[in-house]
Amino acid sequence: MSNEIQTGVWLMGRVSQQQAEENRRRVVKTAARLFREQGTQLSVADLMKAAGLTHGGFYKQFASKEALIDEATAYAFAELSKTYKSEFGQHGDQRVAAQQSLIDTYLSVEHRDNPADGCPAAALAVDMAREPEDAEARRVYTQGVGAFAEGLADGDQDGIARLCTMVGAILLSRATKGSTVSEEILTAARAALKPTDG
Repeated sequence: MSNEIQTGVWLMGRVSQQQAEENRRRVVKTAARLFREQGTQLSVADLMKAAGLTHGGFYKQFASKEALIDEATAYAFAELSKTYKSEFGQHGDQRVAAQQSLIDTYLSVEHRDNPADGCPAAALAVDMAREPEDAEARRVYTQGVGAFAEGLADGDQDGIARLCTMVGAILLSRATKGSTVSEEILTAARAALKPTDG
């Protein structure tokens, strides 16, 4: 085989490997959104269709649907972490302002109405409660919840209590959407979570 042909074959293999990696990333990103929006019971066929790929390609990329749930959960929490870690790395008044901004955004009508792009702690809570205790997705979820709560702690404000209030409020407001109670829940939770100087 000539060098030109060998190089061409090698480049074709490399492109297809790159495309496979891009397809995998697309599936994980799509799954992270759709699982938050529709739950992890979403079928592989529907998921792959939403990603613009064939159903048959799924098992070339993932050992099982559970493996994808693990990866999509980690991806969703990594995205959440990017949002709050840059803000919460500040100190004093800037940190308090950043936390209040996050709380206000979290407890907004926009977040209530867009779970696909929202917090995985709230969107995946029911699905994770059904996972076995030793499931990797549950471990990743628990770790993500703990890290988020740690970021919310400030001065005399307990991060876990803040997170419980935020997640509980967004879940209840979604469940009562279309009623006046829904927005009252968000307003009350925002008022209860005014950060203090730390």
